[in-house]
Amino acid sequence: MLDAVIVGAGPNGLTAAVELARRGFSVAVFEAKDTVGGGARTQELTLPGFRHDPCSAAHPLGINSPAFRAMPLDRYGLEWLQPPLPMAHPFPDGTAAVLSRSVAETAASFGPRDAGAYRRLVEPFLPKWDALLRDFMALPLSSLPRDPVTLARFGLVGLPPSTWLMRRFRDERARALFSGLVAHVIAPLDGIVTGGVGLVFALAAHARGWPVARGGSQSISDALTAYLKDLGGSVHTDYEVKRLDDLPPARAYVFDTSPTALARIAGLGSAYAGYRYGAGVFKIDYALDGPVPWTAEEARSAGTVQVGADSKEIGAALHAASREGRAPDAPFLITVQPSVVDPSRAPAGKHVFWAYGHVPNGWEGDLTDAIERQLERFAPGFRDRVLARATAGPPELAAHNANYVGGDIACGAASGLQLLLRPKISLSPYTTRHPAVFLCSSATPPGPGVHGMSGHNAAKAVWKTLRRQP
Repeated sequence: MLDAVIVGAGPNGLTAAVELARRGFSVAVFEAKDTVGGGARTQELTLPGFRHDPCSAAHPLGINSPAFRAMPLDRYGLEWLQPPLPMAHPFPDGTAAVLSRSVAETAASFGPRDAGAYRRLVEPFLPKWDALLRDFMALPLSSLPRDPVTLARFGLVGLPPSTWLMRRFRDERARALFSGLVAHVIAPLDGIVTGGVGLVFALAAHARGWPVARGGSQSISDALTAYLKDLGGSVHTDYEVKRLDDLPPARAYVFDTSPTALARIAGLGSAYAGYRYGAGVFKIDYALDGPVPWTAEEARSAGTVQVGADSKEIGAALHAASREGRAPDAPFLITVQPSVVDPSRAPAGKHVFWAYGHVPNGWEGDLTDAIERQLERFAPGFRDRVLARATAGPPELAAHNANYVGGDIACGAASGLQLLLRPKISLSPYTTRHPAVFLCSSATPPGPGVHGMSGHNAAKAVWKTLRRQP
């Protein structure tokens, strides 16, 4: 009998498997798709030689992850590549605000009226970033904070809505960039804890950047898999699990799935009936004949580019998709251009690029024209560079990754109390009413992102349970 079986080979499932194998437990992973990776995969979606990331591409939380940093993933081929700028936010007048590794450079891009306010916001936390991140992403209520004073100070700033935090800024440049940071978790700007979301992304960039993985996000998953196999674990792909009886006998079953799928497979009925899924996204992967012709010079060297004219436009786009049930007329876009720093992703002189905008959960329309109108506002002539495109709305994203229910790439609405208390109010969010069944996906704390911390935290709950057994 195995000690643990993991269902789903996404970053959280693989991390949970590694953490258990490192502690001497026998582990096997079962994945329905023909490759490992979940939200961290790389595929030729458009033309031969163009390597795209169908889901995540830039990894500020990955390079900062306490779980990943404790593993020798570099020995298994993972190499982080840092673009000249982590992120840029261009404006219609051809200028841009930037999120740089340098606090001073970032502050200066906001203009003199907000430079000091930004420095006062982030500088107190940077010297204690690693301890703060561990406390922020740790197993809830399982241990005392390493730095309770800094965590409390962060809570005072981060728990209120981002709209409160942005009152510190007098001009639109800082407000727009910070609004875009919050939008990475598809949360309306006036929700609780959204100030903390934006602040975490900013601090992550200043601490270690917003890198891409050389060769694509698949490198993260492949490194985790290779490390797991060296530890004695096994991985089985093309293995769809419809019920617990489809799996070999084990002392624990750990699911890197949505709560809905776990309840169905494990026979837990309505255990997660109250769990909410949020807005979806419409994503386009492009093969380009040259770099994106951004008007703002800073955007040309940034790994990630946020596209939204101002905080009002960004807020309206999020509100339309999350609360009004319609696709926004002017979608806020998150875009990533990996080949700015990784030429292996496309043939010589060519580029890969992706963009997504927010749409209602389960939306079946086509946002291509609206997305490309937005891109043309900030990069005139963009359409002329397009060699091929691969589009994916909520139905296609859900087919690619079953955890993206209705196109929700966060595996559950990251808004309101559900941003903090996932998948339900519980002192032990990784356990279920079945004593041998656990949940480790991004539907559990600390939530969405390629960082493996949900898997790391769930593994702690699993090995504590296993050690108590005779």
